[in-house]
Amino acid sequence: MKPVTFRSPSELQSAGLIPAGDLETISRVAEQYVIALPERLADLINRDDPSDPISLQYVPSREELNALPGEAEDPIGDAAHSPVPGIVHRHPDRVLLKITSTCPVYCRFCFRRERVGPEKGAPLSKAELEAALAYIAGRPEIFEVILTGGDPMVLSPARAGEIARRIEAIDHVRVIRWHSRVPVAAPERVTPEFAEAIRGRTKSVFVAIHANHAREFTPEARVAIRRLAQAGISLVSQSVLLRGVNDSFEALADLMRAFLSVGIKPYYLHQLDAAPGTSHFRVPVEEGQALVRRIRDELSGLATPHFVADIPGGVSKAVMNLPDIERRGDDFRLRGRDGEHYSLPGAQKN
Repeated sequence: MKPVTFRSPSELQSAGLIPAGDLETISRVAEQYVIALPERLADLINRDDPSDPISLQYVPSREELNALPGEAEDPIGDAAHSPVPGIVHRHPDRVLLKITSTCPVYCRFCFRRERVGPEKGAPLSKAELEAALAYIAGRPEIFEVILTGGDPMVLSPARAGEIARRIEAIDHVRVIRWHSRVPVAAPERVTPEFAEAIRGRTKSVFVAIHANHAREFTPEARVAIRRLAQAGISLVSQSVLLRGVNDSFEALADLMRAFLSVGIKPYYLHQLDAAPGTSHFRVPVEEGQALVRRIRDELSGLATPHFVADIPGGVSKAVMNLPDIERRGDDFRLRGRDGEHYSLPGAQKN
């Protein structure tokens, strides 16, 4: 039986996920931003907790109507760096290939929320895909292709495999990376056939799995993730620092340990991008820096992600982790996990 996905405010209300009194307001939100919440994820929500971290991520709220100055439809500058449809080329050695605009679930904080959804954009046409692949093939500096969207893992195994093989046939591309929420949001899609379709034959393949709370790692998600690993695919994480979801040390530590427990290396923790109607999720930079420093002090080095922000306009990412080194005259001082600073012998100029 096909899994159930809630796609309208009335369906969310019937499932006990929004109060009856909020139906009119949430309907206004739905006019602007698409809704999709798989029943599998909805079942993780504690209906008695208005601050449930799973609900906050996926159930629309009235706060989404509150767009603030400085928020933008394209906060990281995709459009300015899109030479052909489907391609974003902002870094010299890698490109994004946006293959689809649909996702299995629509996050309420998404930085592409103005551009994703069945009605926001069609998948790349055959001609557009050919042009995108030709763009990649014609630029030998491109070392890595990152498949994104939408969510590229909503493709069928046959379609995903076809695209993977086309990219793999480009000699100078050495790494293919898939960015996806599917392993946690729709793990039934990660079949043995899908894992086989996207695994590398001659190139390295990575999947960056997006999750923001440890409770998203259901038994089914763990099976899907292990299936990717068993196919020889390397796994890294991406998360967004979100108010009420993972902005405590306990929640963030649990999340990083959950990644590691299923073989995913914590990679990126993103400062929230300034998309319209997302300010209620924003965590001050100083709080994020303190959280990541404590993660670095108290957890395995494997558990420490890069805390990053995308510079508006698409310039690049900036790493925001607090440094453990400072210079005092000719002396370099290293901060220990005890908070004290220690000299680094031999670091002075000769």
